[in-house]
Amino acid sequence: MRVVLDTNILVRANAKASGPARELLLLVVAAPAHTLVLSPFLLQELERVFTYERVRITSRLTDEEIVEYLGYLRANTVSEMVFPGAAPRIVPSDPDDDPVVHTAVVGRADVLCTRNRHLKAPQVLDYCLQRGIVIADDIDLLMMLRRQGPSAI
Repeated sequence: MRVVLDTNILVRANAKASGPARELLLLVVAAPAHTLVLSPFLLQELERVFTYERVRITSRLTDEEIVEYLGYLRANTVSEMVFPGAAPRIVPSDPDDDPVVHTAVVGRADVLCTRNRHLKAPQVLDYCLQRGIVIADDIDLLMMLRRQGPSAI
């Protein structure tokens, strides 16, 4: 399964985190049957989000730990990097989310994992489904992987 984890999931999946997002990241990275698909846009956005004071407080990551986490995600043994060009307008309520969807499309993702309500708008869901991409949150995707059993994980 090819999986794009949106920034809001990646923040929750950092090395000091516990919970479904962290477990999901580790499952996707560890299983040969899965591929974590990322783009420079997602990593730049993640780096920017880690500068927000509330995120710094809740994540408890130092600057060095953030750099280490971003380096971990960039490693070609952990993820496959795709380079989508200019994104077509897809997300009506927040065009800044278009590159997230475009990462999933260009990366031939099976799942776009997000908690972003803008990406769950009917027209975005339809656009993704037409391209074979399911949008799910971290809890739903984790449960789906668990149901598939060890052979899928």
